[in-house]
Amino acid sequence: MKTLITALLACICAAPLWAAGPGIIHKYTLLDDGSQRAYDEAAAAGCMQGLINREKPVLWMTGKRENTPDIWERIFTQKGRWLSGSRWEDVKPQGGEKDALDALFALAKDRIRGAVIWDPGVPASFDAAVTAAGAEDLVVLSPEFAREYLPLWKLEVKYDLRGRFDGSETGSAKNDAYRWAIREFLAKGRCSRDYLFLMTDAWRARRDGNAGFITSIDWAVANRGFAFDLSPWGTEAPGDDPDQPLGTDLETYTLILKTQYTVNGGKRMTELAGFFDFNKYSSVEFGSHHPVGTEWETVFIISPWNVYQNTENHKCLNKSFHSKFRFKNLKQRASKHPAAALENKTYICILMADYDSCRPLYCLLPGFWADPARGTVPLSWGINPNLINTYPDIVSYYYETATGNDYFVADATCAGYFNATRILPENMPLFVKHNQKYYRALDLDISPMVLDMMPPTDTVKDAYSKFSPRGYGSMVLDWHGMGSRDPEPQVWKGMPITTLYNTEDGPAKTSGMIRYYSPDQPLFFYLRMVWIKPSEAISFVEEVKKLCPEYDIEIVDPYTFFDLRKRDLIRKGMDLK
Repeated sequence: MKTLITALLACICAAPLWAAGPGIIHKYTLLDDGSQRAYDEAAAAGCMQGLINREKPVLWMTGKRENTPDIWERIFTQKGRWLSGSRWEDVKPQGGEKDALDALFALAKDRIRGAVIWDPGVPASFDAAVTAAGAEDLVVLSPEFAREYLPLWKLEVKYDLRGRFDGSETGSAKNDAYRWAIREFLAKGRCSRDYLFLMTDAWRARRDGNAGFITSIDWAVANRGFAFDLSPWGTEAPGDDPDQPLGTDLETYTLILKTQYTVNGGKRMTELAGFFDFNKYSSVEFGSHHPVGTEWETVFIISPWNVYQNTENHKCLNKSFHSKFRFKNLKQRASKHPAAALENKTYICILMADYDSCRPLYCLLPGFWADPARGTVPLSWGINPNLINTYPDIVSYYYETATGNDYFVADATCAGYFNATRILPENMPLFVKHNQKYYRALDLDISPMVLDMMPPTDTVKDAYSKFSPRGYGSMVLDWHGMGSRDPEPQVWKGMPITTLYNTEDGPAKTSGMIRYYSPDQPLFFYLRMVWIKPSEAISFVEEVKKLCPEYDIEIVDPYTFFDLRKRDLIRKGMDLK
């Protein structure tokens, strides 16, 4: 950890001055010991953090074992960074306060209007309680915490959900909880119009003391978000509710999407923040559906409702704090003006992929970014542009510490994880406007990983040409068995379209793909490499070179790659209007 922090701090020396820090920052350390109590504490403390940080960044959280917040604290308190000069004070009991949580309540009490008690017998009631907490400025308490802290805090219990949901409405107590929350909060316009939260409920997580699944509760409460945890499949019962009438989870899921769409009048895009539970809803444990297939099915069902996904949020802390950074539009440091001649080479562009959600950006990328090999070859880093809503300071940090060989491109479809072919025709102008906003903010014009179950229609290609004119990389996976495939490489209204290739099967598979073609012609391979160090990506290509000695292989940046690809396609008559 010390080595990682040292390497990251070495990137800071030339950083520009940012806005002065927020003054006093209160730091709360979660119990974080894998116990049921740690889960209950994280829920209550996270609600308080979301309420405290609604207006300005005041409360920072870390854990006794979870140290990622400490990395970012060390970075952003360095001279010239936005938290430099701030005074940090630990939240700890003073005078007659019982413990640290009691001290936190003393800090937050002016913003808390009551409590909501969830029912451990219906784990989904935890998410329903989170929704109520955001809508009415409440703190979520387990029955045990209610008995322990309510006599001290003297809060009014606005909702006691124990015994409230028994399956009498839908045949599923789980779904009854969400139907109640839909009626009381979502349908009445009392929840965020910009966010929905796919938040793992208390099933198993509380028993196992896995508070990492709810560390984004501050972000949900701060945004008055609707929280839920449902299966996207209607063909089999979920693992946590096997006796529900078949398809009930999907019916409720669809009702949430439809209600949000109706409240928004079809005029806004909504982010679905969070990921499905692998154990409940896929073949990891209970289901028959592959986990990746479940991911794709989620995006398939949400896209027609103007909803896009920001997937993994596990162990992502302090979103309500980071989001208060005063973001300014960014410019790429690397050159976007290629001047290479088209030759009979095998051009490889490397996509450092899957930073399309909070966890990899927040937890994983710091280690990869610190690799000494970064900057020695051109790399394109795929980042979801919507992450500037959640971690704008972190995205800005990566831009400002990039080398001339670090290029930024969109990841997992565009500004959010969509199936663009599922956007309704009447909503396509909204889709374009949404993407133009975020691409402009991050100086983006390439989308190398457009994921879909179907090839892009002319309408979809028209849309992308308006915000991603420099390049489009397609990855079509036909999980529904419709006979879909990637589109033929082409130039569409000036936008080059090519295929993005996976590399998870190793250099031998990639070299075999290259050797399928004759070396005496220009060849183009955009390679997706997920969550690896730059040095590992370089070693991968070096191994491919050894396996393909007759090919003149060159690693190029994404602008050179798509520029040469475009020229080659035009030369072959693949310029389509």
